[in-house]
Amino acid sequence: MTDRIVSEHSGGIALLTVDAPGSRNALTLDLSAQLKEAVEAAERDESVHAVVVTGTPPAFCAGADLDALAGADEAGLRAIYEGFLSVARCQLPTIAAVGGAAVGAGLNLALAADVRLAGPRAKFVARFLELGLHPGGGMTWMTQRLAGPQQAAAMTLFGQPLDAEGAVRAGLALRVVGGGHDELLTAARELAHPAVSAPRQALIDTKRSLRTTAGLAGHSDAVDVEIRPQLASLASPEFAERLSQLRDRIRSRP
Repeated sequence: MTDRIVSEHSGGIALLTVDAPGSRNALTLDLSAQLKEAVEAAERDESVHAVVVTGTPPAFCAGADLDALAGADEAGLRAIYEGFLSVARCQLPTIAAVGGAAVGAGLNLALAADVRLAGPRAKFVARFLELGLHPGGGMTWMTQRLAGPQQAAAMTLFGQPLDAEGAVRAGLALRVVGGGHDELLTAARELAHPAVSAPRQALIDTKRSLRTTAGLAGHSDAVDVEIRPQLASLASPEFAERLSQLRDRIRSRP
């Protein structure tokens, strides 16, 4: 079977699956390029409001393909990064459904999403130094930002993995979802449902504001960032329609 990224658009969600079970979903140059194309296709599809990324069981993603990694120069490394960086750049809300091991570049792929759901067999492993390799792809930045400097040091310098429950405690995962892979994907779809129901442009603008305000020092600066997109949403037909529906519901109450 050919290794591939399976992309399914349905119900307002793009489900992107790294489908290379023979290598535990390791990212080759071709898979990284396919993943980038799949994310960009989801962004272009006006019916898609959220993106879910997962891997064919039992793994989530075992990292970068070792042959691609061993022969990589700077351009090759950046080509490997493009798969998970496309998830990090995605303008739509993103969820990683992590059902198995997320290792190295696979950890980066999981961390690149806005939210991570962990199956019972999920494991979050840096493993760069174990291979004699410096971390890459922004792993040190993502891990410190999400889990704090001490947990990042434990994972990166001392090779400490996190299981599903540990990832939740560390802030790397939102919650653990019991059951198998189907239950994990169902939970991801349920989590995405409010985003599917929201106006698409308001979603995109809100995610952009979250990214911008995360680096601000003052409340007033955040108010200034948010006011223009909020004014734009106030003038939108979606807001007018939803406001009318809310008023109707209020008036119909006994």
